[in-house]
Amino acid sequence: MKLNVRIAGFLLAGLLLSACNEKPKAKKEVVDTAKEEKVVDYTIPEAWINKRVEKAKAKLEKTDAGKVVWAAMEAHGGLKNWYGNGALAFRFNYQPLDGSTQRDSYQVVDVWRNKAVHTSAVDSTAKFGWDGATAWVQAKDSTAFAYDTRFWALTPLYLFGHPFVLDGEGVHLELLPETKYKNKVNEVVKVTFAEGTGDAPDDYYILQFDKETHLLTANRYIVSYPAYFKDGGHNPEKFMEVGELVNVSGVLLPKELKTHWTVKGGMPGEYITQIDITDIHFVKDIDKDFFEVPEDAKIIKGL
Repeated sequence: MKLNVRIAGFLLAGLLLSACNEKPKAKKEVVDTAKEEKVVDYTIPEAWINKRVEKAKAKLEKTDAGKVVWAAMEAHGGLKNWYGNGALAFRFNYQPLDGSTQRDSYQVVDVWRNKAVHTSAVDSTAKFGWDGATAWVQAKDSTAFAYDTRFWALTPLYLFGHPFVLDGEGVHLELLPETKYKNKVNEVVKVTFAEGTGDAPDDYYILQFDKETHLLTANRYIVSYPAYFKDGGHNPEKFMEVGELVNVSGVLLPKELKTHWTVKGGMPGEYITQIDITDIHFVKDIDKDFFEVPEDAKIIKGL
């Protein structure tokens, strides 16, 4: 596939990179790392994009919470750029500080259809993905991915793709009281989901946006994935600090996330996970069958 060359390059670059633990910045900075993109065959018709953007804007501008989210989408580069640039590729290195399972892979995500392919950062032959209906794994070693790959296939996108991932069906928004974070007033929106939306409709996100710039500053959330909580319930709320933003073909995305347990007052407590997001870029030179389940892949059963 055309993309294999890019992934191989990522893996070589990945060997030269080490995870970094930067101190939280007092002021969010934006760094321009936009790259020239190839335009070959993986494109969504502009008319489709325009229609979806118009629909999202009309829906969001009906409520105060939606207006905050729409303003954030515009501040982060616009929904049209998000969908028009192609598939999103990046390395997502999730590093729990308690020594539990690290999750480090190169990913290519079809943000239009919510499909994904992950390639292990240490073994380019080990892959897993989600084709929109089926979860799969392709690896010679059964221990290549020591975590639930069905759950993780799209999780990284929903951890760092806000606010763009909020234009779909089944998303409910509620405006909460403003809060102060790092000496800045933040607007706050709670995101919940309609029953039957995805594998974990009981999840929620509480997103904070700088009132002046409309940029995302923090994300509080829970995990209620049924395979982890078979009797219902969820983990304690986490507070995810959004790090430095980079300009990727006109879209502002974080290159780092720091996760804490949430403490009283909705503030960050114990620092528990470092996430480094690198090699972020959009790609259009992808074979049409790239996101399909490989013939020799193992199918992951549903919940």
